[in-house]
Parts: sequence; structure tokens; C-alpha cells
Amino acid sequence: MSVAFGRCRRILLASALVAAVSLGVTAARADTVNVMLDQARVMKLPERVATIVIGNPLIADASLQAGGILILTGKGYGSTNLVAFDRSGRIVLDKNVQVVGPEGGDIVIVYRGINRESYSCAPECEHRLTLGDSQAFFAQTLQQSVVRSGQAQAAPK
Repeated sequence: MSVAFGRCRRILLASALVAAVSLGVTAARADTVNVMLDQARVMKLPERVATIVIGNPLIADASLQAGGILILTGKGYGSTNLVAFDRSGRIVLDKNVQVVGPEGGDIVIVYRGINRESYSCAPECEHRLTLGDSQAFFAQTLQQSVVRSGQAQAAPK
């Protein structure tokens, strides 16, 4: 009888441990904000926020706006954190920020040997600036984008 009770007790302890770990994983996921690369996400911050800090500004950028609005922009793939402080220096928000690739099915990746090229195909395929593309392809696409932006800014109004 005591052997059966001991087994039941171990099973209950194991079940409780699994439940606690599951709850911890859920809580950890809730503290992560996902942002797509090259896109912005709007968040409402708690009241009292005076200062925000991004752990790695190469991965994400944040801009605090009036009314407690935060604009979070994905700059590079990876994970970093966002910490918000009130005027007295207390932490009022601490979140992980995960920057991920786009979800759309309109992106085509072409490999030419070890060189990678990315295209947005909606509906026709055009060069796309994507981290991880070959240096020559990325530089060419970036140059075209810079020239286009310059021409748009110089256009008569």
C-alpha cells in the first residue's frame, strides 16, 4: 500500500512540476513582443514612462510618442530587450523584442551558388533589401533605393 502511495505522490509532484514549467513558458512568451523586419509596431505603454532603452539598436528601434504611445521598429533579425523607466528610475516595463522575417508568401529567395538574392513578388518580382543577401546584390539594391529616394525628395512640388 505504501509503495502505491509513494508512486502516486511522485506522479502528482511530476504533474505539478510540468504544470509549473508550462505556466512559466506561457508567461515568458507573453513577455515577448514580435516585430517584423522593416516594419513598425505601435504599443501603448503604462502610465509614468519617461525613458525607454533598447538593448541592441541594430535589432530594434523605439520612439516614445505623446500619450504613452511607443513605436517599435524591426531593424535586424534577432532578439533584444526593451526597458521603460519612470521619472524616478524605476522599471515599469521590461519586454523581450523578437524581430522576425515577413510572413507573406510573396517573397522569393534565389540562391546562385552561395550567393542569396531576395525578391518581393506581388505581383511582379522586384529586388528586395533583405539582411543576409549577398553583398553585391544587397549593395546594388540599396544603391537603387537610395537613388530613387533622392529623386523623390528632389522632385518639384
